[in-house]
Amino acid sequence: MAYWINAYNAFTIKLITENYPVKSIKDINKDSSPWDLRFIVINDRTYSLGEIENQILKKEFNDPRFHFAINCASISCPKLLNEAYQPATLNRQLDYAARDFINDETRNRISPGSAQLSSVFEWYNGDFTREGTLIDFINRFSETKIGSNAKVKYLPYNWNLNE
Repeated sequence: MAYWINAYNAFTIKLITENYPVKSIKDINKDSSPWDLRFIVINDRTYSLGEIENQILKKEFNDPRFHFAINCASISCPKLLNEAYQPATLNRQLDYAARDFINDETRNRISPGSAQLSSVFEWYNGDFTREGTLIDFINRFSETKIGSNAKVKYLPYNWNLNE
C-alpha cells in the first residue's frame, strides 16, 4: 500500500510539472479527466492515477485512510507528508494523515453540533461508512467529537493548484 501511495503522489507531481503552468490539475486533459490519462509505467504495465486510486488502493487495500495520503495537487487536497510512506510505519503515517486532514480548519469545520466537511467525505462516503457512520469515522481522528445527531454539510472543493 505504501508503494502505491508513493507512486500516486510522485506521478501526480510529474503530471503537474510536465504541464506547468496550470491553474488546476483539472486543466490537464480537458477532453476527459487527468485521472484517466494512462502515463504511469510500472513493471511494463501502464496505469492512470484513477486506476491506482480506485482499482488498487481502494479495492485491494480497503482502508479509507488512503484518501488522506494521496494528493491531487489542489488546495483542498490532503497535504503531502514530508517523508515517503513506508510499510513498517504505514499505520502510524495513515493515522497521522487522517488526523491532520480532519482537524485542519481550512478543510473541515467541526463542532459538537455540526460538521462542515471536505467534499472528499461526500464523494467517498461509502469508503468511510463501512464500519459505522461517517460521524463515527470522523470521531476516531477528530480533536472535537461530533454528536451523533450533528448536522453535516459539505464544503466546496478548491481545485486551484496548491503551489
